[in-house]
Amino acid sequence: MKSFSNTYIFIFSTVMVILVAAILSSAAMILQPLQQKNIEIEQKKKILASIQIVSDASNAESLYDKFIKETYVVNTKGDIVEGVDAFKVNMKDELRKSEEERNLPVFIGILDDGTKEYVLPVRGIGLWGAIFGYVSLNDDFVTIFGTDFDHDSETPGLGSEITTSWFQDQFRGKKIFSTEGKFTSIEVVKGKADPNSLNQVDGISGSTLTSKGLEYMLYDCLSSYEAYLKKQMN
Repeated sequence: MKSFSNTYIFIFSTVMVILVAAILSSAAMILQPLQQKNIEIEQKKKILASIQIVSDASNAESLYDKFIKETYVVNTKGDIVEGVDAFKVNMKDELRKSEEERNLPVFIGILDDGTKEYVLPVRGIGLWGAIFGYVSLNDDFVTIFGTDFDHDSETPGLGSEITTSWFQDQFRGKKIFSTEGKFTSIEVVKGKADPNSLNQVDGISGSTLTSKGLEYMLYDCLSSYEAYLKKQMN
């Protein structure tokens, strides 16, 4: 039987490692544009879902172009920030900044009946990881028109319920400002919310931490838009 020297084996192994690494690197570079495209399509689907437009991978881009008519970025003073693409703003990065430095995206949708909805991204922490989504407001800048929430790793049947229609439908028609004009956001109540409350929804049974995480997420993120929203009301 023919034997191989240690030198041969070392050289062969080194060449194979380099070859495999080169193949994997090339594959990653080839797939990167496709992966980025899929991320953008998913983002457009979620923005559309917050204004009650159902889409899929085949039509999300065309529906986004049809219904999302304007986008821009504002700061916490409510002023428009020039030269920043709202669609490319990463809220995970923005929330690491001080409030004064944050770029806050605004997506404006116009529905078939002519009504205008303002879509704002939100991001926070659930029980096991990040939770995130979009909240759309009517053009009174007070009333929630729709939501779309998602998560990275919440427990199936518990925290993951934030993605379900029964949970999200509760937010429609709720108010993030009091009748006196004070910012209140939305309270996610353990158990049953007061049916007469304009800013309470039912929490998820058995998932108090995720429910409260979502409540804190809404308060923290939407409060950053308070100055902008009040300017639009005037």
